[in-house]
Amino acid sequence: MNALNFIRLMLAVSVIVWHSFPLTGNPVEWPALRQALGELGVDGFFAISGFLIYGSWKRNPNWWRYLAARALRIFPAFWVCLIVTAFLIAPITTALVTGRSYIDVISVENVKYVVQNAALRIFDHSIAGTPLNVPYPGYWNGSLWTLFWEFLCYLGVLTLGLLALYRFRATVPLIFGLTFLGLLATAYGPVENYWAVHGSRFGIMFAAGMLIEQYARRIPVSWPLLGAAAVVTAASMLLPDYRVVGALPWAYLMLGLGAMLKHPRLKLENDISYGVYIYGMPVQQVLASFGLAALGVPLFGILSILLTLPLAAASWFLLERHAMKLRPGRRVQRNVQTEAVAG
Repeated sequence: MNALNFIRLMLAVSVIVWHSFPLTGNPVEWPALRQALGELGVDGFFAISGFLIYGSWKRNPNWWRYLAARALRIFPAFWVCLIVTAFLIAPITTALVTGRSYIDVISVENVKYVVQNAALRIFDHSIAGTPLNVPYPGYWNGSLWTLFWEFLCYLGVLTLGLLALYRFRATVPLIFGLTFLGLLATAYGPVENYWAVHGSRFGIMFAAGMLIEQYARRIPVSWPLLGAAAVVTAASMLLPDYRVVGALPWAYLMLGLGAMLKHPRLKLENDISYGVYIYGMPVQQVLASFGLAALGVPLFGILSILLTLPLAAASWFLLERHAMKLRPGRRVQRNVQTEAVAG
């Protein structure tokens, strides 16, 4: 009984809220607020993933089952999102806005968008230069690029497991420490390498989730402690990179809220957060293409959320949950559980 799916859904919605500012041409000027709106949502995802994925490996350290489960969770919906964007959302929007036909706006560029980005590394955010004449041109889906780093974290968990390094209790704290040093070197030091910058940013949040999972039975959770974590996280926004102080408090706050919120209605059996995350920005760019950015951030954000939710639900009910049923060993595990209950 936990609310982690609800927390992830709220984090995904927060990404739509954040994108509503630049996509309507209203940048957030105050650095602390810009950091809070722009980074806490994705960072929360990585912290929860670190907690759950590391726990998944510990429960079943089988490399094939682990890798297949991670791939089935990420790739099918991601590929469909690329195809839907390339052959439905982008060309139909472009055709309607320009007054051209669907056939006229389809080209090899639509195919290239899918093929070039299919391995999670996003090489091209636009399709034949579209979207155009919007406050944030050239990007159909600026959310997808973080999935590459998410999957790298999955592979990192797998690599450490195959090397049998989890038998040492110091492994996970050491990983957190290394990412912390990387963050100091990139956010406060001279290192500007692309891989080091983003690896440290996403790595420290994923490692924070892993660290909390490792010591979960020893870590107390209460409303006063969650309040303290919220205060520390908020105060850390005044720093150039809040994660130096706020990585662990924010991870603790997200996971602690998931544990403390036990209302049955918050225990979402259907996890549409991934769909909200991957379809949010394409929906927003469609709205912006038709001039609805003029609505302003609040109305634009609300409308974006309302239109994204049906797409996210369709992604979950028609694809994601069925893909997850293909995980190796799932039927065997279910049969064992059934026999145990019957016994």
